[in-house]
Amino acid sequence: MRTHLQTQIRTCVIVIIAGLFISGVTAFPLETELQWLVQHSSVLPVAMQQWLNTIYQAIRDTNEHYPYLSYGTDWLAFAHLVLAILFVGPLKDPVRNIWVIQFGMIASVLIVPLAFIAGHIRHIPFFWQLIDCSFGVICSVPLLICYYKIKRLAALEADRLQYVINEVSN
Repeated sequence: MRTHLQTQIRTCVIVIIAGLFISGVTAFPLETELQWLVQHSSVLPVAMQQWLNTIYQAIRDTNEHYPYLSYGTDWLAFAHLVLAILFVGPLKDPVRNIWVIQFGMIASVLIVPLAFIAGHIRHIPFFWQLIDCSFGVICSVPLLICYYKIKRLAALEADRLQYVINEVSN
């Protein structure tokens, strides 16, 4: 039972680390990625095609005239990579590092108000705000599973410790 829980926890944490890593790495080449998306967006709804094209044009023009502004997304990418490293703690010792999972759950919840507040202020289309919110919702799934599995693992370890204490004292 204990080994099975540890495997499930590790799987969830690896999914979280992979998601953060991919989000980070893909934030560096935004112009190239958006160019590819625009070229292959014919299967998307017209509103999304137009939005992607608008974003691509803005990033292309900004990079051409003000390349230093993309430094901000470089830091965003770096933050994702650093956050991925943070989750190595629960990978090694999930019970002791459950706080990292709790931190991730809080951050995932906070994505929703940020997307709606900042999205409204920055004139981001509502459908795109929903896409941004989906990252928090999707990430919450492995985090919640991991959290409850860690709680079960902690209970098993506490029971085992109590058993050892009882055996020694008898």
